[in-house]
Amino acid sequence: MTAILDIQGLGKNFGGVQAVHQLSFSVEEHEILGLIGPNGAGKSTLFNLINGVFKPDRGRVILRGVDVTAEAPHRMARRGMARTHQIVQPLTGMTVLDNCTVGACFGRENLPLLAAREAAHEAATFVGLGDRLERPASALTIAGKKRLELARALSSQPTLLLLDEVLAGLNPTEVDHMIDVIRRIRTRGVTIIMIEHLMQAIMSLSNRIVVLNSGQKLAEGTPQEVANNPAVIEAYLGDPKLAEELHRGRRHG
Repeated sequence: MTAILDIQGLGKNFGGVQAVHQLSFSVEEHEILGLIGPNGAGKSTLFNLINGVFKPDRGRVILRGVDVTAEAPHRMARRGMARTHQIVQPLTGMTVLDNCTVGACFGRENLPLLAAREAAHEAATFVGLGDRLERPASALTIAGKKRLELARALSSQPTLLLLDEVLAGLNPTEVDHMIDVIRRIRTRGVTIIMIEHLMQAIMSLSNRIVVLNSGQKLAEGTPQEVANNPAVIEAYLGDPKLAEELHRGRRHG
């Protein structure tokens, strides 16, 4: 397999706080890479470094062999990188279709408006919003807004998709639906990096997992290797809820 993304010695400080420290890993074409760790481990900061929201203090981000370190998010979108956000950020004054059209207009293909609306329609339908295209984004439920966040990212026709807790706040039925959508995205040839606290889901979806703790890489490997790693288990013991999730993941991984 060929690496689509290489993270090389990435680091970021906020004042005296070391959010990410000497972090290196690669992501292979067409795989799903899980990114896990206790709260405050640096996961969302890492996403912000990868897609250009934050400029790293050191290290490099290499996308398809090109150094894209600190390129602006809109430039990353043109290169085929898209992301969702942990806190959904729909354009609330616009419809579902218009939200997705914005993603398509500023995506990898630089689509004109008519083609962008066609891409937006397809992406919204793909995630299960085909019957709500003209509904205001503000009228959607939390699950609907999660789907919209994903549809808007997909509308940009990415080759690399960063998912930041797309399963958070969903009920079991909604989680199952989203897992199915993520699997179908991968079958389209899209590479995925996903941050998630729902261990059973990320264990079943991921080809490999990188574990962060205090901004550093604690472990990397297959889901089974990570779930049975003593250092990972110890890191999760400080959070009873996550420790139980990890235990469930070990039973079902």
